[in-house]
Amino acid sequence: MSIFLRTVEFLALSLWLGSDVFLSFVVAPGAFRVLAGRDQAGAMVGFALWWMHMIGVICGITLLLARLLRTRAASSLVAPAALCVLAMIALTVVSQHAVSLRMAALRVQMGSIQATAADSPLLAEFSRLHRVSVSLESGVLLAGIVAMYLMVNELREGL
Repeated sequence: MSIFLRTVEFLALSLWLGSDVFLSFVVAPGAFRVLAGRDQAGAMVGFALWWMHMIGVICGITLLLARLLRTRAASSLVAPAALCVLAMIALTVVSQHAVSLRMAALRVQMGSIQATAADSPLLAEFSRLHRVSVSLESGVLLAGIVAMYLMVNELREGL
């Protein structure tokens, strides 16, 4: 059972990291290259980002539950790898429920990002929030890579 639960931990983290990399380096750039306009591409990326966030939180919770069942110790949730996953969950929740929601509201106010004047305060705020969103996603990716390293190191140490 321990091997199965550890496999679930690695699978959950791998799915989350893979989805983050795929969205960031394939879906988002591809949407802006292939779709007719920036508004369509932004809507597509926003849709995919929402799903990635939900899947990520589910993967994070699954990982932590599998870890708890495997170790049978609540203290395993404060190990460095688990703390990285908790940070990933927190960053994702902030990104989705604070930043992405505000960006969506601004998108509605502007009607069209593409047609909004470059000096618009709404567009400036949207751009600022976009930078925050990218920073949060970068933090999730970095914390995930560190978590993966730490989990592999735990294997080596027999934890």
